[in-house]
Amino acid sequence: MWKLKVADGDNNDPYIFSTNNFIGRQVWEFDPDYGTREVQAEVEAARENFWENRHLIKCNSNLLCRMQLLREKNFKQTIPQVKVGDGEEITYEIAKTAMRRGAHFFSALQASDGHWPAEIAGPLYFLPPLVMCLYITGHLDTVFPAEYRREILRYLYCHQNEDGGWGFHIEEHSTMISTTLNYICMRILGEGPDGGRDNACARGRKWIRDRGGVTSIPSWGKTWLSIFGLFDWSGSNPMPPEFWLFPSFLPIHPENMLCNCRMVYMPMSYLYGRRFVGPITPLVLELREELFLQPYNEIIWKKVRHLCAKEDLYYPHPLIQDLMWDTLYICTEPLLTRWPFNKLRQKALEVTMKHIHYEDENSRYITIGCVEKSLCMLACWVENPNGDYFKKHLARIPDYIWVGEDGIKMQGFGSKSGTLLLPYKHF
Repeated sequence: MWKLKVADGDNNDPYIFSTNNFIGRQVWEFDPDYGTREVQAEVEAARENFWENRHLIKCNSNLLCRMQLLREKNFKQTIPQVKVGDGEEITYEIAKTAMRRGAHFFSALQASDGHWPAEIAGPLYFLPPLVMCLYITGHLDTVFPAEYRREILRYLYCHQNEDGGWGFHIEEHSTMISTTLNYICMRILGEGPDGGRDNACARGRKWIRDRGGVTSIPSWGKTWLSIFGLFDWSGSNPMPPEFWLFPSFLPIHPENMLCNCRMVYMPMSYLYGRRFVGPITPLVLELREELFLQPYNEIIWKKVRHLCAKEDLYYPHPLIQDLMWDTLYICTEPLLTRWPFNKLRQKALEVTMKHIHYEDENSRYITIGCVEKSLCMLACWVENPNGDYFKKHLARIPDYIWVGEDGIKMQGFGSKSGTLLLPYKHF
């Protein structure tokens, strides 16, 4: 059974370190001997109840965490429930009693180190890139053994929409990027083309093919498919790492971007500049046949750069944006990939990797969020597959994993400051 461990870490481990003795850290581990039969039955009942109601209530109730914390504290609610009838006045005493009852319950959910464990998840494009990264680097079986795979698949099944696709987040309509990435994730984790609970793979593939295949996936999707060997880099718009060489006072320097945009662009530009492509395995070749309507080798990649499925198009590209991309694509990139200008590209890649290492060290290899976590980890592996940078990234993957009654998901952030400050403020 799954067990939540709080403030867990070893400062003697050369690949993981903390400045506060790991206070606020929450990681899940699978312990086959943990929990009585009654507790295990309660967990299974919670999982089945979520599955039966998954299209009505999309968000889980964090029951596995709550059950464990309340059980460990032997919590008993001693403040009686207050009920207010229709038209009945809500007095000060009634409100005070209700508030005390809620605070009494909520305080029981506080972990031993003082923070309130909780998940920060919902978007459905977080977890698949991590699985893809581990598959490319050859560490999938080590990081995600059978118990983890089972719960990841549970999460994908639980949040598949009735039309067969997956949304940008659990409450949204199906989109091309999430449906494609989650379909690939299921196939990596061992499901066949027609496998998965409730025929999940076949339904997901039908959704993709009914909308013209994955050539219309938006830019982040094009990037990950190019990395995985399911797209050609010439089918993506340029992400030149040379921008990191510009003087910082220029408006177009990445330091003037919103931090989340900057930190995603940084490893993406490195991987784009390297034109990195993972190993072309038999699975990749199968996916090339499953996800495209036309033969893979006949696709004219330069014609799909600006394609974006209508389900994913929240705001159309301004003409000036397309013109800038076309200028970089047609004029700049051919120069930067040829001598002597490729020396500038090499310098840009070195500077970009320096920035990646700085961010990694600064954040204890948690990074600013989960999207760049997978990208920075992959960039470190591309630079040196056996290096300490990559190993330190692997050690911090558990910080992003959360287990609920709906399965394993990847959290948006590895930091838990918010889950302490918000409850503290309410109290």
